[in-house]
Amino acid sequence: MCEIGSETNSIAQTEQRNLRTMNMDSLPADKLVRLLFEETIDVRQAVEAVLPQLGALVEVAARCVTNGGRIIYVGAGTSGRLAVLDASECPPTFSVPATMVVGVIAGGNTALTSAVEGAEDDIARGAAEVNELNVNDNDVVIGLASSGSTPFVAGALQQARILRAVTAVIVNVTNAPLAQHADFCLVAVTGPEPLTGSTRMRAGTSQKVILNIISTGVMVITGRVYSNLMVDVQPTNNKLKNRAVRLVAEAAGVSMDIAVSTLEQCNWQCKPAIMMLATSVTAEEAIRMLGVYRGNLRASLEACSAQFGTAL
Repeated sequence: MCEIGSETNSIAQTEQRNLRTMNMDSLPADKLVRLLFEETIDVRQAVEAVLPQLGALVEVAARCVTNGGRIIYVGAGTSGRLAVLDASECPPTFSVPATMVVGVIAGGNTALTSAVEGAEDDIARGAAEVNELNVNDNDVVIGLASSGSTPFVAGALQQARILRAVTAVIVNVTNAPLAQHADFCLVAVTGPEPLTGSTRMRAGTSQKVILNIISTGVMVITGRVYSNLMVDVQPTNNKLKNRAVRLVAEAAGVSMDIAVSTLEQCNWQCKPAIMMLATSVTAEEAIRMLGVYRGNLRASLEACSAQFGTAL
């Protein structure tokens, strides 16, 4: 259980008036956009404050994923939409199954584009979502709630704890009631919003950054990134095929033409293509080695180097 600060507020920090923006409706466009931009700058400081907890969470989440577990985000409104967004970007970016990182939003898919009345207040539905996903002790359930008190998220976290999953919460206020349901509590205090109460701005920006770090960090640790290259990209269109060619050429130090011909031999999979070029193994052997090392390209290259010779 995490500890949070002793400050108490009759009005949540995210709901308070922002004194810096009270005249923004009278500003010309150039000054308005400058003001709104400046209001996002210290979001970085709010995220920086939770980096120690974030690092610990990413380490645990990576271990769970390695053991076949999942990362499950749960949120309502803006938080839920950000959760679904981050989860939905993992399969095309890292070639992982859609079941590995899951986004749950109060109100279901309808709530992605429209408000669903009462959905965020339904604590029982939050618990039911966790049950329907068959959450277990190998999963990580991460709740998002800028207010720190969303009942739907509370229900999900309470049930996840009963099922012995790792639990975490991302909030934007101190003294968040949801903290009592979390093994990890990330309190990114972003303060009053430029537009009072519109947590899609400062709070939402901080949540987007944190989610990006969680999913990317876990994928790096579990071997779905080589150096800083997106080697598990799914080249499903011409733009992504061009990206695959560039990264194979970059990783292996070969021409674009050689990268293309090698990718064609591997059904446009970047990892075996890089292994072929680095070690002179066949496509079949490269794919086999990657299977042995759970898709970790660096570990596979090191093993190939020891067995067959030259590697990057």
